[in-house]
Amino acid sequence: MALIKKDVFGRSLFLKKWIIRIIAALSYRRFNGINKLHITGTDNFLALPDTNVLLISNHQTYFADATAIIHVINAALNGRKNSIKGLSYVWRIKLNLYYIAAKETMSKDLLTKILSYTGSIPVERTWRDGEKDLQRKVNPENVKNIDAALADGWVITFPQGTTKAWAPIRKGTAHMIVKNKPKIIPIVIDGFRRSFDKKGLFLKKRGVAQKMEIKPPLEIDYENDSVDNIIEKIGQAIEQDRSFQ
Repeated sequence: MALIKKDVFGRSLFLKKWIIRIIAALSYRRFNGINKLHITGTDNFLALPDTNVLLISNHQTYFADATAIIHVINAALNGRKNSIKGLSYVWRIKLNLYYIAAKETMSKDLLTKILSYTGSIPVERTWRDGEKDLQRKVNPENVKNIDAALADGWVITFPQGTTKAWAPIRKGTAHMIVKNKPKIIPIVIDGFRRSFDKKGLFLKKRGVAQKMEIKPPLEIDYENDSVDNIIEKIGQAIEQDRSFQ
């Protein structure tokens, strides 16, 4: 029966588990060997509910950021405090963990399609398609998929929607928060842009001191906070507000 169990997007949990394990094994030394990931705040993962949790982070590479966050979450849930030392945590993986990613990025080639199987929620960006700037309406299917993922588990999102530092927070994240009222955990990363190429697939520099700080849940007043208030709080929480420059 375990072989036919699927996640909310119809992906085989057996296959998903093994792809995550293989990618974790291949990427492990990039965060704990060739480079060193300094982690703080993993206790903030431990008291969270099993569903309707939104993890918000700044963004420096396409794939290394999410990969590192998935490593740290699974290590923390398996008793590693502020550490990913010892890869045995991949034998108990949180399978209801998803991440929002640009559809055009996740469908480019075979490798990105394999990576997508680990839990991506591919969405069509409303402001860009590849290198082309545009303006288009929100696809209701995207909203439906994000809602389904939150109802099933935890969702990682990069609310700037780009790897550029100090980019504005997209309003879609605030609307998602207002609609679903999730528990929100801010994450701040650094050093990934120096360690890896833009895609986060190839090493650019060795010996970089990478950083990941997991902060306490973000407080949102759903009765009084406007979308603009929430956007401001997100920017400050992930240290992408201009005051951090």
